[in-house]
Amino acid sequence: MDESGSEVDTDLCGSLTGLAGDLRAADTAVALIGAGLSAASGIPTFRGEDGVWGEVFDPAAFHRSRFERDPAGFWRDRLDLYDHMEPTDGAEPNPAHYALAELVDDGVLDAVITQNTDGLHSAAGTGNVIELHGSNARVVCDRCESTRKAGPVRRRARGGELPPTCPCGGIYKPDVVLFGELLPAVAHSRAERLAAESDVFLVAGSSLTVDPAASLPARIGTGTLAICNLERTRYSDTAAYDIRADVTTVLPALVRLL
Repeated sequence: MDESGSEVDTDLCGSLTGLAGDLRAADTAVALIGAGLSAASGIPTFRGEDGVWGEVFDPAAFHRSRFERDPAGFWRDRLDLYDHMEPTDGAEPNPAHYALAELVDDGVLDAVITQNTDGLHSAAGTGNVIELHGSNARVVCDRCESTRKAGPVRRRARGGELPPTCPCGGIYKPDVVLFGELLPAVAHSRAERLAAESDVFLVAGSSLTVDPAASLPARIGTGTLAICNLERTRYSDTAAYDIRADVTTVLPALVRLL
């Protein structure tokens, strides 16, 4: 049992001790984060057995072409998606988020690459976060490309301004990657470079099923791949560490070892 009272078995302790040693010795270490961290904060996942895509919402309703063709309808459905995805009492960072923030602050991790759009890494105070899929905390104008906080714009939309518009006359879009859009070029390029340079590449809470983010572990070269996910991934057989445990237990335990 670790200091928080969570059960940590002998095999897990051995893996974490080894991983902590590799992280200490690493010149460059990076973490790739998936929906498992968000789920631990009460945010439903998009894919998987209980995912919202297909079961609750039609992905086609959130395609770039839908936004361009019917921005008012897109925003109406987007507000429904927000209502479904956000816990009624608000989502807060969990121990795994705070552990990652501490690992970055202490210089153990050089960056956190996240597939999540909930903004919880920033809320936890994590530095050097690369948002591969953008952030729901912002909106971006489709004309002038200016960004602003999403909260006031979403309130305008809920008040009937559909679609919400920018002072320049353009239409605001959630600053996330929609279906039919490419990943942000700068963020994707930074993620690929860091993966290639990493001595340790830590994957936490990701099923590694959605490319191009899921292909990042293939770019690490001679670096050490460590995976912490409740289920098997396509890299489980080649990872130096394949830890099937809860990220909210593993990452804080890793911080204590370091």
